Amino acid sequence: MKSAFLVLKEQIKHFYLIRRLSLYEIKSENKNNYLGMAWELINPSIQIMIYWFVFSSIRHREPIDMNGESVPFFPWLVAGFFLWFFIYQCIIKGSSSIYSRLKMLSKMNFPMSVIPNFVIFSNLYVHIAMLLISIGILNAMGYIATIYYVQIIYTLIAAICLVFSIALITSTLSTIIRDFHMLLNSSVRMLLYLSGVLWPITLLEDFPLIMKIMMLNPIYYLLQSYRAALFGSEWYFISQWEYTIIFWSIVLVLFLIGSTLHMKFRRHFIDYL
Repeated sequence: MKSAFLVLKEQIKHFYLIRRLSLYEIKSENKNNYLGMAWELINPSIQIMIYWFVFSSIRHREPIDMNGESVPFFPWLVAGFFLWFFIYQCIIKGSSSIYSRLKMLSKMNFPMSVIPNFVIFSNLYVHIAMLLISIGILNAMGYIATIYYVQIIYTLIAAICLVFSIALITSTLSTIIRDFHMLLNSSVRMLLYLSGVLWPITLLEDFPLIMKIMMLNPIYYLLQSYRAALFGSEWYFISQWEYTIIFWSIVLVLFLIGSTLHMKFRRHFIDYL
């Protein structure tokens, strides 16, 4: 518990630095590209068009039920895919964030726990841009903005808490055990098909136990909350309060584990160089 409070205190104290480093991070990653930061938008856009072509055009998808409203597959996919892309990027980049910067550690005058966080924030800027594009697409398709959009703020905060908690664990393990990062990369790709990004988990209603287990996935909770906000179907975190409690319980446990691991090993990170 002491480690958790210390890590949280470091994030608050160095929040301004996290914002500055996150902007530098996103600029440095694209400085050698002709299109620069535009690739941050082009890449996920290409991916979603591929998934739409495969899952909607080649394999026809029936409209998805959103709390009584029938939603075509493409807008349903748009409403959740970019949040998934943000989570995926944060988990993968967050896991290698400390190891890839080990040579900088001796020159740093800020705590290591902010490293995964500024990597997350650098991806957050891209996600917000993609979110605005998604909102424009959905509104053009007739899904007009509603008061439920306020729910997006809650979901974004929840997503940041989740990926930061995961990043504390994975960045530590990836530094100690290098093979862990490769295993993580493969495992997270599987979550694309197990978290309700490309298909509604309710299709498994004939297998209620499996469906219930998959609905406990915190990523599924975030996706459903996003879609409920963008389609104005419900206040998901209230109507599904049981899953809200489960989600934050999972985040708390992950944060406690991650902060404990981070504080225990961070003095020795330089030894793994």
